[in-house]
Amino acid sequence: MYDYRELLTSLPDGTIRQRNPLTDIEVWTIPGRAGKQAANETVTAIQGIKKQEPENYCDLCEAKYFNTPPEKERLIKKDSGYVSLLNLGASELSVSRPVFRRIPNLFEIVTFDYWRKKSRLAMSPENKLRKEKYLSSEKGRAHVINAVNLKLKRLGREPSQVDDGEKLSMADAFFSGGHEMIVAGMHFFPGSWPESRLYSSGIMTSDEHFQFFKITVSGIDSCYNTNPHAKYVVVFQNWLKPAGASFDHLHKQIVAVDRYGVNMDRLLTLTRKNPDIFNQLGPEMASKFHLMIAENEHAMAFADIGHMYPTVTVQTRSGNTDPCCCGDHQLRGMSDLVHAVHCAMGNSIPCNEEWYYSPRGSDVIMPWRVCIKQRINTPAGFEGITGIYINPIDPLNLRNILSRQLLDAKGKGLIAGNLCLNEL
Repeated sequence: MYDYRELLTSLPDGTIRQRNPLTDIEVWTIPGRAGKQAANETVTAIQGIKKQEPENYCDLCEAKYFNTPPEKERLIKKDSGYVSLLNLGASELSVSRPVFRRIPNLFEIVTFDYWRKKSRLAMSPENKLRKEKYLSSEKGRAHVINAVNLKLKRLGREPSQVDDGEKLSMADAFFSGGHEMIVAGMHFFPGSWPESRLYSSGIMTSDEHFQFFKITVSGIDSCYNTNPHAKYVVVFQNWLKPAGASFDHLHKQIVAVDRYGVNMDRLLTLTRKNPDIFNQLGPEMASKFHLMIAENEHAMAFADIGHMYPTVTVQTRSGNTDPCCCGDHQLRGMSDLVHAVHCAMGNSIPCNEEWYYSPRGSDVIMPWRVCIKQRINTPAGFEGITGIYINPIDPLNLRNILSRQLLDAKGKGLIAGNLCLNEL
Protein backbone atom coordinates (compact mmCIF):
# COMPACT_ATOMS: atom_id res chain seq x y z
CA MET A 1 0.00 0.00 0.00
CA TYR A 2 1.35 3.42 -0.93
CA ASP A 3 1.88 5.99 1.84
CA TYR A 4 -0.18 9.04 0.79
CA ARG A 5 0.24 11.06 4.00
CA GLU A 6 2.75 13.62 2.70
CA LEU A 7 1.31 14.07 -0.79
CA LEU A 8 -1.50 16.44 0.18
CA THR A 9 -1.59 18.22 3.55
CA SER A 10 -3.49 21.17 4.95
CA LEU A 11 -1.67 23.42 7.46
CA PRO A 12 -3.34 25.31 10.37
CA ASP A 13 -3.40 28.63 8.45
CA GLY A 14 -5.14 27.03 5.47
CA THR A 15 -2.06 26.62 3.29
CA ILE A 16 -2.29 23.44 1.23
CA ARG A 17 0.94 21.66 0.39
CA GLN A 18 1.22 19.11 -2.38
CA ARG A 19 4.01 16.90 -3.62
CA ASN A 20 3.89 15.07 -6.92
CA PRO A 21 5.44 11.64 -6.28
CA LEU A 22 6.15 11.09 -9.98
CA THR A 23 8.12 14.33 -10.49
CA ASP A 24 8.92 15.29 -6.86
CA ILE A 25 7.58 18.80 -7.54
CA GLU A 26 6.39 20.65 -4.43
CA VAL A 27 3.39 22.97 -4.73
CA TRP A 28 1.67 25.32 -2.30
CA THR A 29 -1.77 26.92 -2.42
CA ILE A 30 -1.78 29.88 -0.05
CA PRO A 31 -4.80 31.67 1.49
CA GLY A 32 -5.11 35.15 0.02
CA ARG A 33 -3.38 34.04 -3.16
CA ALA A 34 -5.83 31.27 -4.00
CA GLY A 35 -8.63 31.29 -6.55
CA LYS A 36 -6.85 33.54 -9.04
CA GLN A 37 -8.68 32.06 -12.03
CA ALA A 38 -8.83 35.37 -13.87
CA ALA A 39 -5.02 35.73 -13.92
CA ASN A 40 -3.68 35.83 -17.48
CA GLU A 41 -7.25 35.47 -18.76
CA THR A 42 -7.63 35.67 -22.53
CA VAL A 43 -10.99 36.78 -23.90
CA THR A 44 -11.86 34.54 -26.84
CA ALA A 45 -15.21 36.12 -27.69
CA ILE A 46 -13.85 38.89 -29.88
CA GLN A 47 -16.00 41.87 -30.75
CA GLY A 48 -15.73 43.78 -34.00
CA ILE A 49 -13.92 41.19 -36.14
CA LYS A 50 -15.08 41.27 -39.74
CA LYS A 51 -16.45 37.95 -40.92
CA GLN A 52 -14.35 36.51 -43.75
CA GLU A 53 -15.38 33.74 -46.14
CA PRO A 54 -13.27 31.77 -46.70
CA GLU A 55 -11.68 32.28 -43.28
CA ASN A 56 -8.48 34.32 -43.54
CA TYR A 57 -7.44 35.15 -39.98
CA CYS A 58 -4.12 33.24 -39.77
CA ASP A 59 -1.84 30.95 -41.75
CA LEU A 60 -3.85 27.88 -40.68
CA CYS A 61 -7.09 29.18 -42.16
CA GLU A 62 -8.86 27.99 -45.31
CA ALA A 63 -7.77 30.97 -47.44
CA LYS A 64 -4.09 30.28 -46.71
CA TYR A 65 -3.61 26.60 -47.47
CA PHE A 66 -0.58 27.50 -49.63
CA ASN A 67 1.12 29.02 -46.57
CA THR A 68 1.41 25.59 -44.97
CA PRO A 69 3.13 22.47 -46.39
CA PRO A 70 1.16 19.90 -48.43
CA GLU A 71 -1.42 17.95 -46.46
CA LYS A 72 -0.82 14.37 -45.42
CA GLU A 73 -4.41 13.66 -44.41
CA ARG A 74 -7.75 15.44 -44.50
CA LEU A 75 -10.86 14.42 -42.62
CA ILE A 76 -14.17 15.43 -44.19
CA LYS A 77 -17.76 14.80 -43.18
CA LYS A 78 -20.25 13.18 -45.53
CA ASP A 79 -23.79 11.91 -45.05
CA SER A 80 -22.32 8.43 -44.57
CA GLY A 81 -19.97 9.67 -41.82
CA TYR A 82 -16.37 10.86 -41.64
CA VAL A 83 -14.01 10.07 -44.50
CA SER A 84 -10.21 10.31 -44.50
CA LEU A 85 -8.50 11.61 -47.65
CA LEU A 86 -4.76 10.95 -47.94
CA ASN A 87 -2.12 12.98 -49.80
CA LEU A 88 -4.37 15.32 -51.75
CA GLY A 89 -2.91 17.16 -54.71
CA ALA A 90 -2.72 20.96 -54.73
CA SER A 91 -5.69 21.25 -57.11
CA GLU A 92 -7.84 19.21 -54.71
CA LEU A 93 -7.40 21.41 -51.63
CA SER A 94 -10.38 23.64 -52.43
CA VAL A 95 -12.72 20.82 -53.50
CA SER A 96 -13.75 19.74 -49.98
CA ARG A 97 -14.04 21.42 -46.60
CA PRO A 98 -12.01 19.67 -43.89
CA VAL A 99 -13.09 18.98 -40.34
CA PHE A 100 -9.40 18.46 -39.51
CA ARG A 101 -6.16 18.45 -41.52
CA ARG A 102 -2.90 16.66 -40.74
CA ILE A 103 -0.03 18.73 -42.11
CA PRO A 104 3.74 19.01 -41.63
CA ASN A 105 4.87 21.77 -39.29
CA LEU A 106 6.70 24.45 -41.30
CA PHE A 107 9.00 25.10 -38.34
CA GLU A 108 10.03 21.70 -36.98
CA ILE A 109 11.31 21.21 -33.44
CA VAL A 110 13.35 18.19 -34.50
CA THR A 111 14.10 18.82 -38.17
CA PHE A 112 14.32 16.37 -41.02
CA ASP A 113 17.85 17.69 -41.59
CA TYR A 114 18.69 16.67 -37.99
CA TRP A 115 17.50 13.12 -38.64
CA ARG A 116 19.27 12.99 -42.00
CA LYS A 117 22.63 14.09 -40.57
CA LYS A 118 22.49 12.30 -37.22
CA SER A 119 20.78 9.03 -38.12
CA ARG A 120 21.29 9.00 -41.90
CA LEU A 121 17.54 8.95 -42.38
CA ALA A 122 16.66 8.98 -46.07
CA MET A 123 13.35 9.56 -47.76
CA SER A 124 11.53 6.31 -48.34
CA PRO A 125 10.71 5.36 -51.96
CA GLU A 126 7.05 5.96 -51.14
CA ASN A 127 7.69 9.49 -49.86
CA LYS A 128 9.98 10.27 -52.80
CA LEU A 129 7.15 9.30 -55.11
CA ARG A 130 4.69 11.45 -53.16
CA LYS A 131 7.00 14.44 -53.50
CA GLU A 132 7.59 13.89 -57.22
CA LYS A 133 3.86 13.51 -57.84
CA TYR A 134 3.05 16.69 -55.92
CA LEU A 135 5.71 18.70 -57.74
CA SER A 136 4.67 17.37 -61.14
CA SER A 137 1.78 19.81 -61.32
CA GLU A 138 2.34 23.53 -61.75
CA LYS A 139 0.02 24.28 -58.85
CA GLY A 140 1.78 21.77 -56.58
CA ARG A 141 5.22 23.16 -57.35
CA ALA A 142 3.97 26.71 -56.72
CA HIS A 143 2.50 25.59 -53.38
CA VAL A 144 5.77 24.03 -52.22
CA ILE A 145 7.89 27.01 -53.32
CA ASN A 146 5.48 29.43 -51.63
CA ALA A 147 5.65 27.55 -48.32
CA VAL A 148 9.47 27.43 -48.45
CA ASN A 149 9.62 31.15 -49.32
CA LEU A 150 7.46 31.94 -46.30
CA LYS A 151 9.78 29.91 -44.09
CA LEU A 152 12.87 31.64 -45.49
CA LYS A 153 11.39 35.09 -44.86
CA ARG A 154 10.58 34.24 -41.25
CA LEU A 155 14.10 32.92 -40.79
CA GLY A 156 15.45 36.26 -42.02
CA ARG A 157 16.61 35.01 -45.44
CA GLU A 158 15.74 36.62 -48.76
CA PRO A 159 13.94 33.98 -50.91
CA SER A 160 15.20 35.49 -54.18
CA GLN A 161 18.76 34.71 -53.11
CA VAL A 162 18.00 30.98 -52.71
CA ASP A 163 17.77 28.89 -55.88
CA ASP A 164 14.87 26.51 -56.53
CA GLY A 165 17.11 23.46 -56.12
CA GLU A 166 17.83 24.34 -52.50
CA LYS A 167 14.19 25.20 -51.91
CA LEU A 168 13.03 21.85 -53.23
CA SER A 169 15.63 20.11 -51.08
CA MET A 170 14.26 21.94 -48.04
CA ALA A 171 10.84 20.59 -49.02
CA ASP A 172 11.98 17.02 -48.29
CA ALA A 173 10.83 17.78 -44.74
CA PHE A 174 7.26 18.27 -46.02
CA PHE A 175 7.11 14.66 -47.17
CA SER A 176 9.36 12.82 -44.68
CA GLY A 177 9.58 15.01 -41.59
CA GLY A 178 8.52 13.93 -38.12
CA HIS A 179 6.74 17.06 -36.84
CA GLU A 180 3.07 17.26 -37.76
CA MET A 181 0.09 19.38 -36.81
CA ILE A 182 -3.56 18.40 -36.55
CA VAL A 183 -5.38 21.57 -37.56
CA ALA A 184 -9.08 22.28 -37.08
CA GLY A 185 -10.92 23.13 -40.28
CA MET A 186 -12.31 26.35 -38.84
CA HIS A 187 -10.87 29.27 -36.88
CA PHE A 188 -14.13 30.57 -35.40
CA PHE A 189 -17.18 28.63 -34.31
CA PRO A 190 -19.88 28.98 -37.00
CA GLY A 191 -23.01 30.90 -36.11
CA SER A 192 -21.28 32.91 -33.38
CA TRP A 193 -21.28 36.21 -35.22
CA PRO A 194 -21.25 39.16 -34.58
CA GLU A 195 -19.63 37.97 -31.32
CA SER A 196 -16.95 35.67 -32.67
CA ARG A 197 -15.94 32.64 -30.59
CA LEU A 198 -12.79 30.70 -31.30
CA TYR A 199 -13.34 27.08 -32.25
CA SER A 200 -11.86 25.07 -29.38
CA SER A 201 -11.74 21.53 -28.00
CA GLY A 202 -14.57 22.20 -25.56
CA ILE A 203 -16.84 23.97 -28.01
CA MET A 204 -16.95 21.12 -30.53
CA THR A 205 -19.28 18.14 -30.17
CA SER A 206 -18.11 14.92 -28.54
CA ASP A 207 -18.28 13.23 -31.98
CA GLU A 208 -16.03 15.89 -33.50
CA HIS A 209 -13.60 15.55 -30.61
CA PHE A 210 -13.45 11.79 -31.13
CA GLN A 211 -12.46 12.42 -34.76
CA PHE A 212 -9.84 14.91 -33.50
CA PHE A 213 -8.38 12.09 -31.38
CA LYS A 214 -8.54 9.57 -34.23
CA ILE A 215 -6.62 11.72 -36.71
CA THR A 216 -4.09 12.54 -33.98
CA VAL A 217 -3.51 8.83 -33.40
CA SER A 218 -3.14 8.43 -37.17
CA GLY A 219 -0.37 11.04 -36.99
CA ILE A 220 1.42 9.22 -34.15
CA ASP A 221 1.40 6.00 -36.14
CA SER A 222 2.63 7.80 -39.26
CA CYS A 223 5.56 9.37 -37.40
CA TYR A 224 6.68 6.03 -35.98
CA ASN A 225 6.32 4.28 -39.33
CA THR A 226 8.09 7.03 -41.30
CA ASN A 227 11.12 7.17 -39.01
CA PRO A 228 12.58 3.90 -37.63
CA HIS A 229 14.97 5.96 -35.46
CA ALA A 230 12.16 7.63 -33.49
CA LYS A 231 12.21 6.46 -29.85
CA TYR A 232 9.08 8.38 -28.89
CA VAL A 233 6.41 10.53 -30.51
CA VAL A 234 5.40 13.50 -28.35
CA VAL A 235 1.80 14.77 -28.51
CA PHE A 236 0.68 18.10 -27.09
CA GLN A 237 -1.80 20.92 -27.58
CA ASN A 238 -1.19 24.53 -26.62
CA TRP A 239 -4.39 26.54 -26.39
CA LEU A 240 -3.98 30.33 -26.60
CA LYS A 241 -0.80 32.37 -26.50
CA PRO A 242 -0.22 32.31 -22.70
CA ALA A 243 0.01 28.52 -23.07
CA GLY A 244 2.62 28.76 -25.83
CA ALA A 245 0.40 28.72 -28.92
CA SER A 246 1.66 30.58 -32.00
CA PHE A 247 -1.87 30.69 -33.39
CA ASP A 248 -5.31 31.04 -31.81
CA HIS A 249 -6.42 28.49 -34.40
CA LEU A 250 -6.97 25.12 -32.70
CA HIS A 251 -4.25 22.55 -33.42
CA LYS A 252 -2.38 19.65 -31.85
CA GLN A 253 1.29 18.91 -32.47
CA ILE A 254 3.06 15.57 -32.94
CA VAL A 255 6.88 15.40 -32.76
CA ALA A 256 9.17 12.39 -33.24
CA VAL A 257 12.23 12.47 -30.94
CA ASP A 258 15.33 10.29 -30.63
CA ARG A 259 15.42 10.24 -26.82
CA TYR A 260 12.84 10.01 -24.08
CA GLY A 261 13.96 13.09 -22.17
CA VAL A 262 14.51 13.48 -18.43
CA ASN A 263 10.83 13.38 -17.50
CA MET A 264 9.99 10.24 -19.47
CA ASP A 265 13.20 8.52 -18.30
CA ARG A 266 12.14 9.18 -14.71
CA LEU A 267 8.64 7.76 -15.30
CA LEU A 268 10.06 4.64 -16.96
CA THR A 269 12.49 4.09 -14.05
CA LEU A 270 9.71 4.49 -11.47
CA THR A 271 7.50 2.06 -13.37
CA ARG A 272 10.25 -0.56 -13.55
CA LYS A 273 10.58 -0.37 -9.76
CA ASN A 274 6.83 -0.42 -9.17
CA PRO A 275 4.68 -1.67 -12.09
CA ASP A 276 1.50 -0.63 -10.21
CA ILE A 277 2.62 2.96 -9.61
CA PHE A 278 0.17 4.62 -12.00
CA ASN A 279 -2.75 2.81 -10.44
CA GLN A 280 -1.60 3.75 -6.94
CA LEU A 281 -0.82 7.37 -7.86
CA GLY A 282 -3.77 7.69 -10.22
CA PRO A 283 -7.23 6.36 -9.35
CA GLU A 284 -6.27 5.07 -5.88
CA MET A 285 -4.78 8.42 -4.90
CA ALA A 286 -7.74 10.28 -6.41
CA SER A 287 -10.18 8.12 -4.42
CA LYS A 288 -8.16 8.60 -1.24
CA PHE A 289 -8.41 12.41 -1.50
CA HIS A 290 -11.88 12.53 -3.15
CA LEU A 291 -10.47 14.05 -6.34
CA MET A 292 -12.30 11.93 -8.92
CA ILE A 293 -14.28 14.12 -11.33
CA ALA A 294 -15.85 11.82 -13.91
CA GLU A 295 -15.46 8.40 -15.44
CA ASN A 296 -16.80 5.96 -17.99
CA GLU A 297 -16.21 2.33 -18.88
CA HIS A 298 -12.83 3.02 -20.45
CA ALA A 299 -11.25 5.95 -18.57
CA MET A 300 -11.39 8.23 -15.54
CA ALA A 301 -10.69 11.93 -14.92
CA PHE A 302 -9.39 13.33 -11.64
CA ALA A 303 -7.85 16.50 -10.25
CA ASP A 304 -4.15 15.72 -9.98
CA ILE A 305 -1.66 16.49 -7.21
CA GLY A 306 1.62 18.37 -7.29
CA HIS A 307 1.56 20.25 -10.59
CA MET A 308 2.76 23.82 -11.01
CA TYR A 309 -0.53 24.55 -12.82
CA PRO A 310 -4.06 23.36 -11.90
CA THR A 311 -4.18 19.96 -13.63
CA VAL A 312 -6.75 17.33 -14.53
CA THR A 313 -5.47 13.91 -15.57
CA VAL A 314 -7.53 11.56 -17.75
CA GLN A 315 -6.23 7.99 -17.47
CA THR A 316 -7.25 4.95 -19.47
CA ARG A 317 -8.55 1.78 -17.87
CA SER A 318 -7.40 -0.14 -20.94
CA GLY A 319 -4.45 -2.51 -21.05
CA ASN A 320 -3.50 -0.94 -24.38
CA THR A 321 -0.86 1.58 -23.36
CA ASP A 322 -0.20 2.83 -26.92
CA PRO A 323 -3.04 5.04 -28.23
CA CYS A 324 -2.47 3.52 -31.67
CA CYS A 325 -3.43 0.08 -30.30
CA CYS A 326 -6.71 1.25 -28.77
CA GLY A 327 -9.97 0.23 -30.37
CA ASP A 328 -12.62 2.82 -31.16
CA HIS A 329 -14.48 2.23 -27.88
CA GLN A 330 -11.34 2.73 -25.79
CA LEU A 331 -10.30 5.76 -27.83
CA ARG A 332 -13.79 7.21 -27.54
CA GLY A 333 -13.76 6.72 -23.77
CA MET A 334 -10.58 8.79 -23.43
CA SER A 335 -11.77 11.38 -25.94
CA ASP A 336 -15.14 11.90 -24.22
CA LEU A 337 -13.51 12.65 -20.88
CA VAL A 338 -10.85 14.97 -22.31
CA HIS A 339 -13.58 16.77 -24.28
CA ALA A 340 -15.73 17.08 -21.15
CA VAL A 341 -12.86 18.64 -19.17
CA HIS A 342 -12.23 21.19 -21.93
CA CYS A 343 -15.95 21.94 -22.09
CA ALA A 344 -16.12 22.47 -18.33
CA MET A 345 -13.08 24.76 -18.38
CA GLY A 346 -14.43 26.89 -21.23
CA ASN A 347 -12.39 28.27 -24.10
CA SER A 348 -11.08 31.41 -22.39
CA ILE A 349 -8.59 29.62 -20.12
CA PRO A 350 -5.15 29.02 -21.68
CA CYS A 351 -4.15 25.41 -21.24
CA ASN A 352 -1.77 22.68 -22.31
CA GLU A 353 -2.89 19.16 -23.18
CA GLU A 354 -0.07 16.62 -22.79
CA TRP A 355 -0.20 12.94 -23.77
CA TYR A 356 1.82 10.28 -21.89
CA TYR A 357 1.99 6.64 -22.94
CA SER A 358 4.43 3.71 -23.14
CA PRO A 359 7.02 4.31 -25.87
CA ARG A 360 7.06 1.66 -28.56
CA GLY A 361 9.61 -1.02 -27.80
CA SER A 362 9.76 -0.04 -24.13
CA ASP A 363 10.15 -2.76 -21.52
CA VAL A 364 7.60 -1.16 -19.17
CA ILE A 365 3.85 -0.68 -19.25
CA MET A 366 2.51 2.79 -18.49
CA PRO A 367 -1.19 3.58 -18.94
CA TRP A 368 -2.10 6.21 -21.51
CA ARG A 369 -2.75 9.48 -19.68
CA VAL A 370 -3.70 12.95 -20.87
CA CYS A 371 -2.90 15.87 -18.54
CA ILE A 372 -4.81 19.13 -19.06
CA LYS A 373 -3.03 22.02 -17.36
CA GLN A 374 -4.58 25.45 -16.85
CA ARG A 375 -1.95 28.10 -17.55
CA ILE A 376 -3.47 30.69 -15.22
CA ASN A 377 -0.40 31.41 -13.09
CA THR A 378 3.11 32.54 -13.99
CA PRO A 379 6.06 31.02 -12.08
CA ALA A 380 8.48 33.75 -11.02
CA GLY A 381 11.47 34.39 -8.74
CA PHE A 382 10.17 32.56 -5.68
CA GLU A 383 9.71 29.35 -7.64
CA GLY A 384 13.09 29.69 -9.33
CA ILE A 385 14.90 30.09 -6.03
CA THR A 386 13.03 27.53 -3.90
CA GLY A 387 11.78 25.00 -6.43
CA ILE A 388 8.39 25.37 -4.69
CA TYR A 389 5.55 26.36 -7.02
CA ILE A 390 2.58 28.51 -6.08
CA ASN A 391 -0.59 27.09 -7.59
CA PRO A 392 -3.70 29.30 -7.13
CA ILE A 393 -6.18 26.40 -7.14
CA ASP A 394 -5.77 23.34 -4.93
CA PRO A 395 -6.89 19.95 -6.34
CA LEU A 396 -10.08 19.65 -4.25
CA ASN A 397 -11.24 23.14 -5.23
CA LEU A 398 -10.43 22.39 -8.87
CA ARG A 399 -12.43 19.20 -8.63
CA ASN A 400 -15.41 21.05 -7.12
CA ILE A 401 -15.35 23.82 -9.75
CA LEU A 402 -15.16 21.43 -12.71
CA SER A 403 -17.71 19.01 -11.23
CA ARG A 404 -20.31 21.79 -11.03
CA GLN A 405 -19.56 22.88 -14.59
CA LEU A 406 -19.71 19.31 -15.88
CA LEU A 407 -23.10 18.77 -14.26
CA ASP A 408 -24.39 21.85 -16.06
CA ALA A 409 -22.79 20.82 -19.38
CA LYS A 410 -24.28 17.32 -19.17
CA GLY A 411 -27.73 18.78 -18.48
CA LYS A 412 -27.41 20.89 -21.64
CA GLY A 413 -26.26 17.92 -23.74
CA LEU A 414 -22.84 19.47 -24.41
CA ILE A 415 -20.82 16.40 -23.38
CA ALA A 416 -21.20 12.63 -23.77
CA GLY A 417 -24.35 11.44 -22.03
CA ASN A 418 -22.78 8.22 -20.71
CA LEU A 419 -20.28 9.92 -18.40
CA CYS A 420 -20.63 9.17 -14.72
CA LEU A 421 -20.08 12.40 -12.80
CA ASN A 422 -18.92 12.07 -9.23
CA GLU A 423 -21.09 13.72 -6.65
CA LEU A 424 -19.75 16.73 -4.75
